[in-house]
Amino acid sequence: MSTSEAARGAWSATLAFMVWGLFPLYWIWFTSIPHLQLLAHRVVWCALAAWAWLLLRGDLGWVRAIAPRTLLLLSVSALLISVNWGIYVIAVTSGHVVDTSLGYFITPLVNILLAVAVLRERLNGPQIVAVLIAAAGVLWLAVTLGAPPWVSLLLAISFALYGLVRKLVPFPAVPGLAVESTLLLLPAVAYLLWCEHKGTGSFLHGQPLNDVLLVVGGPITALPLALFAYAARRVPMTLLGVLQYIAPTVTLLLGVVWLHEPFGVSRQVAFGAIWIALAIFTADGIWRYRRTRSRVAA
Repeated sequence: MSTSEAARGAWSATLAFMVWGLFPLYWIWFTSIPHLQLLAHRVVWCALAAWAWLLLRGDLGWVRAIAPRTLLLLSVSALLISVNWGIYVIAVTSGHVVDTSLGYFITPLVNILLAVAVLRERLNGPQIVAVLIAAAGVLWLAVTLGAPPWVSLLLAISFALYGLVRKLVPFPAVPGLAVESTLLLLPAVAYLLWCEHKGTGSFLHGQPLNDVLLVVGGPITALPLALFAYAARRVPMTLLGVLQYIAPTVTLLLGVVWLHEPFGVSRQVAFGAIWIALAIFTADGIWRYRRTRSRVAA
């Protein structure tokens, strides 16, 4: 692979994580729209955007060949990502942007625990230390705030489980998103129609800007995923592992600096512990990657 392709991949990944990090700026616009309606609109417009992308690329040959087991696993991943999206939308529109940031900082460490519990992988010394430090940070936050950081934990667990299921079904990113959103499409459309029947619908009712932004939710959901899929084929996983922290870092800065959410000593200590854990985890991953490459080269 050429250097220019690798550079384009790195820039694509950076842009994808920047878009994900800036997502709260989009969702906080809709504080007047019920959460379930927001989730349903995201499903509908995401499905349309994903299929439009695949149609423009002529990438539909996989549709006839999709296996029943693949469809079953994608049904499970669709349920998990809908839970993740729902928690995220509720959190952001309720003033918990910092908590969503913490959730996505925790996610890589939850991935490690799932790899041990489900895939029977074994942790090395640095990974054990990283998990223990992160757990101490979460426990500190739970004790000092009087309750576990449920938003952060549920976001991390649901997204980590989603990643595990997608690992078990090797399927391209955008086609997978198209299938997942299509599986959720019928209940989403049914719910939106029911809202219209009850007179509580928010779409096409005198707020054109809201209507346009709801439709835009589809492309901005699919775009970073397509960028990430492009990057994943062109840059090392170690680089992707480092770049993934762009998104929660940007979200944290948005929550603290722009939205003025509280970031007191309890959260500072918890975030500090998790950042230390992630630094250990990332450094260990880079070291093992370089050692593997040197052995292959030898």
